[in-house]
Amino acid sequence: MALAQKLIQGGLAPGDVHLFEASQRAGGLCASKTVDGYTYDETGGHILFSKNKPVMDWVIEQSGGVDQFTWNDRNTKIRYEDRWVHYPFENGIGDLPDQANFECVSDYVKAWHERSASHSEAPADFESWIQWRFGEGICEHFMRPYNEKIWKRDLAEITSGWVAGRVPDAPIDDVLRASIGIRTEGYTHQSKFAYPLKGGFQAITDGFANSLEKNIRLGTPVTDVRKVGDTWKVNGEEFDRVVSTIPMNLVPDFLQDIPGDAASAMRELSNNQISCFLLALDRPEHPDLSWVYLPHHNQGPANRITYMSNYSPNNAPDGKSSFLCEVTSRGGSAFPNASLVDEVIDGMAHAGLLTRDEILFTDRTDTRWAYIVYDHGFEARKAAGLAHAEAVGLHLLGRFGRYDYHNSDQCVIEAEKLSVTLLADAKKG
Repeated sequence: MALAQKLIQGGLAPGDVHLFEASQRAGGLCASKTVDGYTYDETGGHILFSKNKPVMDWVIEQSGGVDQFTWNDRNTKIRYEDRWVHYPFENGIGDLPDQANFECVSDYVKAWHERSASHSEAPADFESWIQWRFGEGICEHFMRPYNEKIWKRDLAEITSGWVAGRVPDAPIDDVLRASIGIRTEGYTHQSKFAYPLKGGFQAITDGFANSLEKNIRLGTPVTDVRKVGDTWKVNGEEFDRVVSTIPMNLVPDFLQDIPGDAASAMRELSNNQISCFLLALDRPEHPDLSWVYLPHHNQGPANRITYMSNYSPNNAPDGKSSFLCEVTSRGGSAFPNASLVDEVIDGMAHAGLLTRDEILFTDRTDTRWAYIVYDHGFEARKAAGLAHAEAVGLHLLGRFGRYDYHNSDQCVIEAEKLSVTLLADAKKG
C-alpha cells in the first residue's frame, strides 16, 4: 500500500493503480485484533520507529496524523531467573548474579581481544559468530538459549548474515561499565517509539487503506500471472507492470513459465511461523515495561512478551491490562497444539510475570510468515529467485516478497525507491 500511495502522490492516475488482496483485510503482517475490549497485534509486538525522519513523518501523516499516536520510551528487559536484566544483554550484565557477571565480562573481553589481535573475519555460521562476537559467557547465559527458542534450529544451521546491520557492536568500555553497575544504553535508535492510540499496529495500514479504498480488491487472490509480449496478465486482466508482495516461496504457484531451477530456489527459501497469544488480565496496571525476553526453557515456549496494554491506554479496558506472548515454530510445520497456551502461562508464572488467577481469558492467532531464516544456501536461493523475476520484469517487494529482513520503515523506503523507477517507466511509456 505504501507503494500505491507513492505512485499516486507521484502523479500516476489513481485509476491506474490496482491492488489485489487475498484476504478481507489489507495490510499483511500489520494485523491487529480486538477481543472484548482488548487489542493485540496478531503477528508479534510491533512498534514504529526510524532513523529516517522524513519516512517516519510520512507514515504518521498517511496514518491520520500525529494525534492518532502515542509516544513511548522503550523500557525493555530480559528476565534472567528472578532478575530483570537491562536490554541489550551486554549493556545489562551488571544486573546478573556475580558469577554470571564475571563469566560474561571475562569472556567478552577475551573475545574482543582475540578479534582485535587476529583481525579475524566474522564466522559464516551463527553459532560460531555469537561466540566470536560475545564470548562463551554471554552465549551460555543468553544468546544461545534465546536464539534456540526463536529459530527452532541448531544455530550452526543458520548463517550470520541476518545480524549484519541489525546488532550494533557494544563498545567494550560500555560493557565494562555495565559490569560494575554503571548504566549504559544500546540500540538507542529504538529508545522512543510511536504506536497507534486505537486499533493496534493495524491502524497504520488501515490509514493507508482508507485513502486507497477504490484501488484495493479485497478477497481477490492472485492465481495466474503471465507475461504476454510487453503486457502482463493477472487473473486474465491486462496490466503494464506487476509488483508482487506475496512470499517469494509462493511465486511459482502463480507465475507461469518459470524455469525449474528458479522455482526450486524460491520454494526452498526458509521461514519461521508464529503463534501469538493475548492474555487478558484482571490487573489494573503493569510495571512500566515495553517488552521482555525470556531466554530460559523453564520460562515456557514464549521467547518474547509484550506489555501490550502499556503501548496504548486503549489496548485494554479501564482497570485491566494485557500481555502479548510470541511462540515461533518452523515454517511449513503443523502449528503447536491447543495445550501451547497452558505451557506459555505456566512458563510465565514460573518467571514471576503473572499468576493464573489474574487471567480473564486468552486468544490465539497463528501466522505462517513471521521470520526469515538465513540458513546455509539462503543467499544463493534468494539471488536465483530475484534474478528470474528481474529477467521477466516482475517486481518483488516487501519482507517476504524479496526475503529482506526489513522493519516497517525499511519497507516504506524500498517502496519509495521502486515508485521512482515505476514512475520513470510510466513517463517513458
